[in-house]
Amino acid sequence: MSSSTSTAIGAHVDQTDPIAEARARDTTLVQFFLGNPQSYKGPVIEYAGGAEGLKADAEEAGVDLYVHSPYLINVATTNNRLRIPSRKLLQSHMDAAASIGAKGLVVHGGHLKDDEDPSIGFDNWRKAIAATDLKIPLLIENTAGGDNAMTRYLERIKGVWGAIEGEEQADMVGFCLDTCHAHAGGNNLETIVDDVLAITGRIDLVHANDSRDDFDSGADRHANLGAGHIDPDLLASVIRDAKAPALLETPGGSAEHVADTAWLRERL
Repeated sequence: MSSSTSTAIGAHVDQTDPIAEARARDTTLVQFFLGNPQSYKGPVIEYAGGAEGLKADAEEAGVDLYVHSPYLINVATTNNRLRIPSRKLLQSHMDAAASIGAKGLVVHGGHLKDDEDPSIGFDNWRKAIAATDLKIPLLIENTAGGDNAMTRYLERIKGVWGAIEGEEQADMVGFCLDTCHAHAGGNNLETIVDDVLAITGRIDLVHANDSRDDFDSGADRHANLGAGHIDPDLLASVIRDAKAPALLETPGGSAEHVADTAWLRERL
């Protein structure tokens, strides 16, 4: 495979010094949280030079930054006490991610209660897109668990996309394909790339993860590449066929991520 078409491979890192983390992994691509992923308190930028410094230093180093929004965000829910703070949190992380020059903000699809009509969740997604000022691409990620999740199953992803495609900012909404979530969520990895592209028209980012659990387990537990339950050749082919930057969210630090990158490079 020629270098001009090779997949960029990076990793999820600590946000204190993402550029040093990128160098430790010999990559030009990192993802991180801005603050506590389990908190509604809003984004925190820990980089010594602040937002402006991080943006300038990343540009100078040639490092692409991606931000993962907090896990708590659920813009699909019918519960106002969760949905309204979720929308506010989404906007504040969007603003913060834009301020550091991030290439995208990743967000999970959210879910409803088991007995609720999924179409309500789709429409709540539409309202969230209409209400949010998308300064950089918002990358909706497929999730592993929950029977009434908005982005576990392809039919649901189709529902979300159908609801938001008429919105003015629809072109700013992209897709993040997580390989562990797809496997654990019960989606056929042989066809997942084509299936997603048929619905969304785009895959902007791949979360390159193996799965500690079986197909359709509904469990979101990442494994190092080649150490989990996904067929190694299949895992590599999904990442290759997606033709998007790939980020490792696998266990460990820089040494493990370097090993995972080598494992993947060998198979791409």
